Amino acid sequence: MALRIHFTDDDLTRIRLAQAPDPMWEVLQSMHMLQTRDGWAVFGRWRSQVRTGLTAPERQLLRLAPPVGYSPDFLTPAAGEGGLELGIDALLSTPRARLRHDLLELADAGRRLPSWGRPLADGESEAVEHLGRTLRAYFQSSLAPYWHHVRARFDAERAAHARPQAAGDPGGLLGALHPELRWQPPVLTIGGLRVERDVHLRGRGLLVLPSYFCWRRPTVLKDARLPPVIVYPMTHEAALDVADPAAEGLRTPSRSLVALLGRTRAEILGHIAEGGRTTTELARVTGMSPATASYHTTVLRDAGLLSTHRLGSAVLHTPTALGAALVEGRRRTAA
Repeated sequence: MALRIHFTDDDLTRIRLAQAPDPMWEVLQSMHMLQTRDGWAVFGRWRSQVRTGLTAPERQLLRLAPPVGYSPDFLTPAAGEGGLELGIDALLSTPRARLRHDLLELADAGRRLPSWGRPLADGESEAVEHLGRTLRAYFQSSLAPYWHHVRARFDAERAAHARPQAAGDPGGLLGALHPELRWQPPVLTIGGLRVERDVHLRGRGLLVLPSYFCWRRPTVLKDARLPPVIVYPMTHEAALDVADPAAEGLRTPSRSLVALLGRTRAEILGHIAEGGRTTTELARVTGMSPATASYHTTVLRDAGLLSTHRLGSAVLHTPTALGAALVEGRRRTAA
């Protein structure tokens, strides 16, 4: 079984790689992750911390996001691409017919709705506002403390895949995102969704969105009439992603970080912070050998200042949030 997305020539020119993580999609995918044991190495510590702090309204909220099967499309409005508040504002403006349709579909799948599910389906303002408040509270408690990790991994993922797009190869972008995405022009086939259907874009284009909490396989909105989007799992570096935000300021600097304090590595990190660089590119702009550049990037990566992502036969380096902050601080001091 597979979902097939059909592109016109116009659609191929309107493929967009998201500029930033979408907090509404991350909220939904993280609620899925809370209710499973998947991805223990990456999410285990986060999951145990968040589960113990969930409020009663947030536990009710989880009923709208079962870990398997359908979740309401209205939870991830297209406006979420612009940030949490725009996404919640759009959710608060969801038409009553959409609320009722999506919640009935969830109930028909045998899912138990929250206690306020019926008034929400009726579009009652208090129920809708309660949903918005609960989503905002969940984001602030469960995702906001980790958002710098989400953003750093998103930036690395985007840098890795922006190059085929910039080179005028949108099909190459789609085919390189995930093993379940197979590009055979002009059709993109998505496996693993347990559906058998065809979607024709007809000039609407497509948003490509890497997601931190998406796991195993890509996902899409069920209603093909909504703005088309493919959400796919980004790659992870478990040693960084399970960091405890409460301990960030208590860490003793590592030997690798101390070793960083030299002109050569500062120059390399500066080049990487400008938009990502491969090892070969770093060797060219610094005048050193590829082996030497590779050694220095290894030190920087061990210090938690950059991430690496394989791009075909090359390795692309992008800054972590800490690496970017160090470069920005250095530039401000120099100015």
